[in-house]
Amino acid sequence: MNTDLHTLNFVNSLVTLPTGSRPPHFAWLFNLTANAKVRPMPKPITTADFIAQLKADLIGKDSYRGVTLTYSWLANQFGHFSLGFVPTLLLYLFLSNRNGFDYAARWSPIIVSGAWIAFETYNFLGPLLSKKRSSSKLVFVPKHQYTFHPAWGNVAFDTLTDLAYFTLGAFCCARIFSHYTSHTIVIVSLLLALQYPFYYWFRTKIFLQIPKYPFQFRLSQWDLSIDEIGAATVKKFLTAKEKDGMQLLVFGSKNSGKTSLAVGIATELSIRKNPAVYTTATKLYSMFAESEDPSPTIDMLWGWRGATVFVIDDVNPGEPIKKEIVDAPTFQGYLDGPAPAINNRKAITEKNIIWVMGSLDEDKKILQTWINMLKDIGVRDDQILYVNL
Repeated sequence: MNTDLHTLNFVNSLVTLPTGSRPPHFAWLFNLTANAKVRPMPKPITTADFIAQLKADLIGKDSYRGVTLTYSWLANQFGHFSLGFVPTLLLYLFLSNRNGFDYAARWSPIIVSGAWIAFETYNFLGPLLSKKRSSSKLVFVPKHQYTFHPAWGNVAFDTLTDLAYFTLGAFCCARIFSHYTSHTIVIVSLLLALQYPFYYWFRTKIFLQIPKYPFQFRLSQWDLSIDEIGAATVKKFLTAKEKDGMQLLVFGSKNSGKTSLAVGIATELSIRKNPAVYTTATKLYSMFAESEDPSPTIDMLWGWRGATVFVIDDVNPGEPIKKEIVDAPTFQGYLDGPAPAINNRKAITEKNIIWVMGSLDEDKKILQTWINMLKDIGVRDDQILYVNL
């Protein structure tokens, strides 16, 4: 579609909010171009998308379509609710025979909730304390520390969410056998308090399942060998903004942890609500032939062109296979060949990409050829990072 550029700029100024953000329903206006198609804006997860995913998880048959991360999260919370409900029921039956029904109904949910609070507190503080050096002989201190520290705030929020569901289950059970106003107040308060955690975590799981990562992996789980400069480079990439166009090349031999590092980095960015996509280089070559992403579906709300974070895995295998199967000039040939080069080049240069490469040679000639290729398609020197595992 051809659109007058001045008209587009005028419309752009009209719908720009004071904060600089734009409402989702105007997103299609910004995909119009003067004479060439450009990368579409990342599609936000709308309320309709949220409800559609929830409906699919609650009604759909997972026996033939597989289990989504959102479905797993729902099942997990039902499990937490049940782990509050069932022990409370058993404790109520035990206490009612010894201390009476009134005593059992009052104290069984409090005891069960307290036990779960104590357990989750230990479960949360244990890994936190055990990964830090301590002078106390009572605290277990492992031989190594985290290379990349967990997002403890995120872990704490997850723990509090679990506790809320444990407690809700406990008091819902007790409410069946009693009419205490305090129990009702606790239940209503928890239902209200859980509105935001439910929305946050379910939406986060959508961001994590759309990229189709090969496995679930947090960056803090990565504990293989990397030097201080490499670790600092990874952290620098994590701080990049959505459209910085940072290119992180990860080199290493077989079993050096290239893919797990890439997935770990991208997972952290997905949790921060960055639209991401994972693919292999072989699949990407055929994607270059498509001038735009396919129409959004519940399983793929955005494609690689609409993502802001992109993982390209298996560009080359690395040692013991020393020779590059696909070198930089060959990759650029695929990039520029099937579709108008401006579309593919813009899609590459405007997003943050993690390239899972092969082994790095001693004189770094391979690195230099890939850097030259990236610079040739429009990437600046300061946008190119690399780590060697």
